Order: sequence, then structure tokens, then C-alpha cells
Amino acid sequence: MPSPTESLRKLGYELPEVPTPAGSYLPAVRSGNLVFTAGQLPFENGKLRKTGKVGDAVSAEEAAAAAHICALNALAAAAAESGGLDGIRRVVKVTGFVASAPGFNAQPRVLNGASDFIGEVFGEAGLHARSAVGVAELPLDSPVEVEIIVEVS
Repeated sequence: MPSPTESLRKLGYELPEVPTPAGSYLPAVRSGNLVFTAGQLPFENGKLRKTGKVGDAVSAEEAAAAAHICALNALAAAAAESGGLDGIRRVVKVTGFVASAPGFNAQPRVLNGASDFIGEVFGEAGLHARSAVGVAELPLDSPVEVEIIVEVS
């Protein structure tokens, strides 16, 4: 089985730089053998991939792609506290928030974008518990936000 770093490269990705927090918080915090990340938005090269409500300006498919980018950013934050991506033993929990238009209720489908990507990177160690929550608004009009909890060596 390839390492998470090898899997990530085979998928055509590298971990992005962890952005400086926009408020009074840290990107990730380690407590014992767990690392908790702050909520990550779908930033690519300093810009949000998409803005708007899912089920209105943003399709479920576009939001799932944004959740994938959120997961990549969350892995970068977790890796920074874990001595690198290969220091992560397993992904324990993924929590996702979906800015939902009235009547939109496919939040789990959106969060599959994050969960499927994590599974591709970590294999069986990427199987995790998850919450998919619909919300009225997210920071910067982001359609999705993802945070993770990982176990480290």
C-alpha cells in the first residue's frame, strides 16, 4: 500500500501552504494523539473556488468539487501539526457545512467530495465518521466548509 504522500502525488496533488488564519484561531491544534483542524474553505491559490448557495448558484456537483478542495486544505493543516502527511495514522472524523438554498437537502452528497478524496489518499485509514450539516451562511459566501480530526503517530 502506498503512503498517503505517494497516493496524493499519484492523484496529481501536493499539499498547499497552510493559510494564515483570518481571525483569532489556529489552523490546527494537536491534543495528545489527535489533531483538530479549523474549518477550511475551498481556497485555491488564495481565491475561493466558487461562491453562493448550494442548490441555487452552486450545483451539488460543484459543491462536491469544492468540498474536495476543502479536504485537501484540511489535510495540509493537519499535516503541519503531524510532522507531514505520513504522520497521520487515520482520519477519525470529517465535519462539513454546506451553505444551502431553501429546499436543498443533499448535504451528504456534497460531503462525499471530501470523504471520497480522503479515502483515495488514505485507503482504509481514511474511513471516518462524518457529519454533513446544512447552514444558512458561511464565511465569504463559501458554499462549503470542512474540518477534520485525525489520529497521529
